[in-house]
Amino acid sequence: MNDSSWGAPSHAGYAGPWPTSGQGPVQGAATAGPAYDAHEAQQTRPMPIVPEMPDRPADGGDWAGPSDGARPGAPLFRDETPQEPMPAATPPPAPQKKTAGRDLGAAIGVGVGLGALVLVSLFVVKEVFVGVIAVAVVVGLWELTTRLAERKDIHAPLVPLAAGGAGMVVAGYVWGPEGAWVAMALTALAVLVWRMTAPPEGYLKDVTAGVFATFYVPFLATFVALMLTADDGAERVITFLILTVVADTGAYAVGWRFGKHKLAPRISPGKTREGLFGGVGAAMVAGALCMQFLIDGGAWWQGLLLGLAVAGSATLGDLGESMIKRDLGIKDMGTLLPGHGGIMDRLDSLLPTAPVVWALLVLFVGSG
Repeated sequence: MNDSSWGAPSHAGYAGPWPTSGQGPVQGAATAGPAYDAHEAQQTRPMPIVPEMPDRPADGGDWAGPSDGARPGAPLFRDETPQEPMPAATPPPAPQKKTAGRDLGAAIGVGVGLGALVLVSLFVVKEVFVGVIAVAVVVGLWELTTRLAERKDIHAPLVPLAAGGAGMVVAGYVWGPEGAWVAMALTALAVLVWRMTAPPEGYLKDVTAGVFATFYVPFLATFVALMLTADDGAERVITFLILTVVADTGAYAVGWRFGKHKLAPRISPGKTREGLFGGVGAAMVAGALCMQFLIDGGAWWQGLLLGLAVAGSATLGDLGESMIKRDLGIKDMGTLLPGHGGIMDRLDSLLPTAPVVWALLVLFVGSG
């Protein structure tokens, strides 16, 4: 068979001779059936009829195809990935209201109760107030040594610390500063000897923590008992307590309301410079009033200096205990006082402030 008799599939229905190059089909040639036989026809499939797509809506909405129940945004072709609907915009969170972070009612109730205990014991019988100081020292030592054992595996011996701490407060009240120094030395020695009864592993860290606790809690608290030995001892202790509380309260109130610049963010993120200035101002005003009306022979300008010193020592004491608690990984030293934490959480500002107030009062008006 030559090329003129070959039926081209691309021109189905044309039975005439195949034109040579550059020519079209022969004019007038009759068309016959398909050039392929019936067997080939059975092997072919009809072209699927694609329904005509409707025009896109004029309002710019999604193009819904002719499929049954086509939903807006459905894919036009089967192999097209459906588009996920755009997530709804999340409204911004409402601004949170500032809170004190503790049970304010419980804190106020406990504070009032402690204040009443101090006043009654202070102005009725001085010796009872010395006993209150000794009890606070023992509880504070128990909290501190317990947290050290739990968090750092440091076991400072509590028995010699508690006995020596209470004896240190009494010795300071009875024999003055010399008695306090002697009692502190004996307590440190007792810690060293007591720890020898246990295995030697960890001896150095245990006795180091014990000597630190001896100085940090009972020795500093002894200066409150030393204030009490003066003729106006009750008034001196009240001045010490008022100035410390006012400094803390002023710093908290001003810092909570106006604080923007952090004072020591790595130690205590809640403290601000504005709060420090507020505490200084409040303590200086309270100091001037206390020195003028409570302390025999005191002057208002001395109270300004006293208030400034108290604000500084109270802040440093608070930061110092915050350092200890951060190292231990705890928020409070205890849970004994609802709304306050533990005893040590209330003594943090008082302990380092006691020797400052005692020394300045001795300088300004003497020790009598």
